[in-house]
Amino acid sequence: MTFTTTLPNLALQTNPSHELNLITDPLPEVPPGHCLIHIRCTGVCGSDVHFWKHGHIGPTMVVRAPNGLGHESAGVVIAVGEGVNRYKVGDRVAVEPGVPCSKPECQACRTGMYNACPSVKFFSTPPYHGTLRRYHAHPAAWLHPLPDSLSFSDGALLEPLSVVMAALARLPPMIGQPILIAGAGPIGLISLLCAEAAGAWPLVVTDMDAGRLEWCRKLVSGVHTVQVQKAWTPEETAEKIVQATGGLRPVITLECTGAEASVASAIYASAHASKIHIIGVGPTTQSIPFMHLSTNEIDLQYQYRYRETWPRAIRIMESGRLDKIRSLVTHRFGLEEAREGLEVAADYGRGGIKVQIVDGEEPGTAAKAD
Repeated sequence: MTFTTTLPNLALQTNPSHELNLITDPLPEVPPGHCLIHIRCTGVCGSDVHFWKHGHIGPTMVVRAPNGLGHESAGVVIAVGEGVNRYKVGDRVAVEPGVPCSKPECQACRTGMYNACPSVKFFSTPPYHGTLRRYHAHPAAWLHPLPDSLSFSDGALLEPLSVVMAALARLPPMIGQPILIAGAGPIGLISLLCAEAAGAWPLVVTDMDAGRLEWCRKLVSGVHTVQVQKAWTPEETAEKIVQATGGLRPVITLECTGAEASVASAIYASAHASKIHIIGVGPTTQSIPFMHLSTNEIDLQYQYRYRETWPRAIRIMESGRLDKIRSLVTHRFGLEEAREGLEVAADYGRGGIKVQIVDGEEPGTAAKAD
């Protein structure tokens, strides 16, 4: 079906020349099984900045043509395609941006590991345009009802929260366990809040940026922080981590940087038979202290996006147990100011943690967060 509107379909794109352009896209058609969403809020992810600044993530995700950014989105259904019965015009929804093929011959989809589908359409990963736009057509099966108790800003936070919840689903219970969180960016800070909610203690966070570590101390009383210095070796950083917790070695690490030195530091700091879960995205190849891993029976594990996390993320947000996550939204810009929003997200010196792009006022929210 075709939908008409008087408002232009503004969208933010980057290209192989590393430009940021706010363009006007044609209004999308609404195929059978799809809903047309007025995107009301989109968070800026580190991957958006990376595609803009570096043009690729790894060897396969490469910006070879103009490509739309954004995948942390929530909005309102404004039209439904043929065969859609679950949603109606006016419904508030959160967007799960990875759409797998769902074919029975696909082993990943058939076994429930749809995040590994080789034919996945992940909006904002080239060649698929992202959701940082006014109007986006999305398969109804990959939308999630947004409860009235959650704002559009909350709905956009479900995506980075899903990244962390996917990690926690593969880790043992944390209650009473010493936990290391390496990196205090948005994913690291959400990891900190989730670890606190899971009862982990003591908690120690590493980062090179003093401002980010101050955020940790504001969020969680009693958290230990280590400001890593460039001159430190991984062994020296590990020693500082263990000192911060009074001699306790972490039994679980959430590694949120992907940086080689940070991964090595976590390995040297960890307890015997511990787990290091790497969420961060790093260089294509890295060197790690293999024999230290081996003789200490340390499990090194990784993750690729997420699966079946939105319902759980919505429930925990509704419960109020992660209310502090809202404070991570430091800046909001209107859609027309999306380029400035990306610039703030890319510049640590401007104090941004989570930048969101909004389109249309929402009761109880300001155009920019304090």
